[in-house]
Amino acid sequence: MSDYCCRLVEGFLAKSMLAVKALAKSVQVHREESVQREVSLLRFVDGKKISVRVNDAHFYLRGSVEYTNPQLTAEELQGIIGVRLLQTCTNYYLRTGMQELTKADCSNLCDELKTSPQGYVLPFLLNTDDVEADRYSINPLKQSLISSGQSAFPVANIKTNQLYVDKAFVEKYEGALISKEEVELIAEELLRHESYMDFVDAVKIRQLEMWEKILGINLNLYTLRMPLSVLQTERKGDMLHYIISEAHQSYQTVKQAYDCMGRSITKHSTLLTIPHSKKGYGSKRAAHGKIHFTNNSNNKNDNSIGGGALLDVVIKYRSTLLYPNGIDSKDVSVAQGEDDFMVDGASLADYSYVKTPSSPQFFLYALASPENAALWHGIGAFAASQLLQSYLSAHKACSKGLLIPGLAEKFGLHCKTPLQFNLVPEGMWRNPKWQNIDASVGTIKDPNTLINRGMWLEQLTEYNSNSK
Repeated sequence: MSDYCCRLVEGFLAKSMLAVKALAKSVQVHREESVQREVSLLRFVDGKKISVRVNDAHFYLRGSVEYTNPQLTAEELQGIIGVRLLQTCTNYYLRTGMQELTKADCSNLCDELKTSPQGYVLPFLLNTDDVEADRYSINPLKQSLISSGQSAFPVANIKTNQLYVDKAFVEKYEGALISKEEVELIAEELLRHESYMDFVDAVKIRQLEMWEKILGINLNLYTLRMPLSVLQTERKGDMLHYIISEAHQSYQTVKQAYDCMGRSITKHSTLLTIPHSKKGYGSKRAAHGKIHFTNNSNNKNDNSIGGGALLDVVIKYRSTLLYPNGIDSKDVSVAQGEDDFMVDGASLADYSYVKTPSSPQFFLYALASPENAALWHGIGAFAASQLLQSYLSAHKACSKGLLIPGLAEKFGLHCKTPLQFNLVPEGMWRNPKWQNIDASVGTIKDPNTLINRGMWLEQLTEYNSNSK
């Protein structure tokens, strides 16, 4: 039994038992409702990507890993381990009714953590594939992403053949954001993969395998890439296509989505799905738009007010700054791209990804995720509370039939608002010298610097109550 594993279990249950009990209570209700849904997921076996269809009834616990950097970060590692601990301890609690952790319990839990995830609670990673590849200025490929013209591309469409490690980045951030060993690993995997996402997955899986051996915990979870990977395989009228179409039916459906975001519809400037440029751009930060509706006002020349059906959407892509890393606040990543075009309303109201590639907003496509509970990373300090609120509002509106009506009936969904958990910001794992959560795991030479911080999860009850 790994000493690290047992210490993680002990620390987790000492601080996070309330989260385990909250999840267990929700799981019991879920079981009684006999909810079953076929879900298509990815798994990586011996370095190869395989598709898996899960047919049995499960309670899906969602974690996440970013495609915004190839190296595995301390934050990402903690999130994956947190999901595994929450899943395993909850399944064990439901079977045994454990109240106080004994040595026998700790040994049993460590044995279960060594193997692939089992039980009714099933963890998976939702990896968003519509983001920029250097969103947070921590990607060692950043200069080649810019020079190859792909800095404003969604990661789902990036190719690796023109990418290379930026030496200036490595010289500046070695020991804080990246290590020499990781640079070698990244360079090696770049040569093996044409797809950027396959490349990132390959690097992170190899790093996770190293930590599996150190900790004695199986970290190979199912993965779901969304939204673009799903849209690319769907047919017109399938779930994500249906969500996009229904959101764009009229002024009222767009307004309902705006209400979920806490936005005013007055200016019509927030796009519910961001059409991609023919030049390849898809950055939500770089895109600016204006939604026009058919005119129901007395002023026949003013279609910006509208009130009827969706008329068209005007999109402008402009080079824009993204976000800085945790070391140098002045080193802000960039999405470069200039383009102007228009999409007619019918192309969104009767949506086809093949004809109009686009990136829907997270709060919309999250409705299609199978998750019954989710783990966020540092809401309130490192993650956006507004994004979580719009996500919760959308689920609540959907369950009432106000947003995307007919979604539950058409696709057999159970539109219940998922439970929300959070890595408590004060307890998030960091580089011991620089104290940044975006440090690569390769910069952390002693596992004790992470293990000693423990694993602290909380249920975000205040957000759930606010969404009612």
